Amino acid sequence: MRSTRLDFALESGALVLPPEGPVVIYRPREGDDLSSISIARIHVATGFRPDAEWFNARGYQAAEGPPYAAAVVCLPRSRDAARALISRAMVEVVPGGPVAVDGQKTDGIDSILKDCRAMGLSMSGPLSKAHGKIFVLQAGADLTGWDARPRLIEGGFQTLPGMFSADAPDRGSVLLAQALPEKLGTRVIDLGAGWGYLSRAILSRSSVAELDVVEAEQDALDCAQVNVEDPRARFHWADARSFKPMRPAHAVVMNPPFHAGRDADPALGVAFLRAAASMLVPDGTLWLVANRHLPYHQPLTTLFRQVEDIGNDSAFRLTRASHPVRAR
Repeated sequence: MRSTRLDFALESGALVLPPEGPVVIYRPREGDDLSSISIARIHVATGFRPDAEWFNARGYQAAEGPPYAAAVVCLPRSRDAARALISRAMVEVVPGGPVAVDGQKTDGIDSILKDCRAMGLSMSGPLSKAHGKIFVLQAGADLTGWDARPRLIEGGFQTLPGMFSADAPDRGSVLLAQALPEKLGTRVIDLGAGWGYLSRAILSRSSVAELDVVEAEQDALDCAQVNVEDPRARFHWADARSFKPMRPAHAVVMNPPFHAGRDADPALGVAFLRAAASMLVPDGTLWLVANRHLPYHQPLTTLFRQVEDIGNDSAFRLTRASHPVRAR
């Protein structure tokens, strides 16, 4: 769908790329077809590790830094994050260079279009195609106030607009932090750690000597490094589904994601469960919080010999699963 709109914008003349210079693509998603633009010119700028790995495997160059001749902003779900990307493009693209903003209706493209008009930005388009829109701005506009600025929230944690639970600790994570035992184990992994709420709780347990903080979103990991100032912590920009610890852990703690884009995808959470089981020592334990409606019981009983509910409320279920089943 993105390629359809890019083709349309290029063919119609709404998007005219300079004859030379790098074209930065901000936050493309795994599977996006960018073949409308020469791969030799494209620089992919994404902080999400699975997407970065997908494009790298196909020969795309990672962004090395401005200036860029042109840009395509692939709209993220968060309005604040979308504004921040457009603000970034205005600075990183040479003044007057084209900045195409592309997104599905479900990504909030109409809201961002309205915001850009309210700022008085000159634009080409918008063009509507494939359940979305694309429009083109000129770099150099002053969008002070749209840029991503760290914020301090409850507990003194630093977050950034657009990341998960940016305004307050997630209630499920709070419940899990309260349920963790004092003797959690020596080596622990916080899998999908976000900005570090659970990591700080883990490190408050006296038994913990090593903590691997694993997070796929670079901005969230950067915040975690600010929020968790403890020499026992090691930080990893990694896809939790494929992360390999140096040594098996005694415990894995997690509040896994279950959305791919706007659509619920329980298979994503199940992939986290499988990964957790593979990281543990033979008598290791997974400490899990998840929304009550998610179908995790069956895969948990397949992956672990002992599974028990240790608490719940109207929205969340806490689970302790131990002794992972090893494939023969």
